[in-house]
Amino acid sequence: MSSDADTRKLPITVMIVTRNEEAMIEKTIGALQDFDEIIVIDSHSTDTTLQRAMNCGATAYQFDWNGQYPKKRGWCLDQIPSRHDWIFFVDADEIVTPACVAELRALWQHGAPEKTAGFFVKGRYVLDGHPLQFGLKNNKLCLLDRTKMEYPVIDDLDCPQIGDIEGHYQPVRKSGCYIFGIGQIKAPIDHHAFADPQRWERRHRRYAAWERCMDRKKAWPRDLVSSRQIAKEVFRSLPPFYRGVVMFAHSFIVKGGFLDGKDGYRLAKSRFDYYAHY
Repeated sequence: MSSDADTRKLPITVMIVTRNEEAMIEKTIGALQDFDEIIVIDSHSTDTTLQRAMNCGATAYQFDWNGQYPKKRGWCLDQIPSRHDWIFFVDADEIVTPACVAELRALWQHGAPEKTAGFFVKGRYVLDGHPLQFGLKNNKLCLLDRTKMEYPVIDDLDCPQIGDIEGHYQPVRKSGCYIFGIGQIKAPIDHHAFADPQRWERRHRRYAAWERCMDRKKAWPRDLVSSRQIAKEVFRSLPPFYRGVVMFAHSFIVKGGFLDGKDGYRLAKSRFDYYAHY
């Protein structure tokens, strides 16, 4: 028999930032029914994203970027009212799994959030409908207490292909909040990054141009985890081709991507292409 704690809504506000995400937005929101509040922050989609989201019960806001900071997620934390201080940023191509929900319930029941500023959450890549069990998993600090964490302002406003959303860097603790820990959610969420291959390539070419600028300007904020910071510094010092080789080997060999067969190879090859060619 389920207890009341198993059926109550999680006291977490989910925020989904969108632009033209009609293909998956209903599935993404459908997997979030255990959360007490769902908010979609849109950048003037030209498709049916916003209407579909509201039909699923989400609260909707529009974001107009002025070309300065804060960017989109920082603006959400600064400006969007929410029922809860704990914010879970979920991308529109991500599906929160039942295992992830169960782990969050256990953490909240045991009071872990009281001692924590945020949690890393792993994204498990999905290819052709099949979640990959091995290989690279992205790991983002996307579950955070808005009273303890914020997105840093960095020197990237003159970088090519800049967008209205924060790039591949993590939020940081606010001043005075360094005593609070950073946790890790072990259960993954499913990341359907390859559902539209052409869109994936266009998006990642933009990301790559922005990352090259960030490398040149040495504009990256420090990672909250020292070992991750050291690894990133070494990796960024490598020439592009060798970065690609390292990422392929990391995903396909070190992380066991070969055990996923051809899909594991496809994922590893996409990492090689990103760093070696884009």
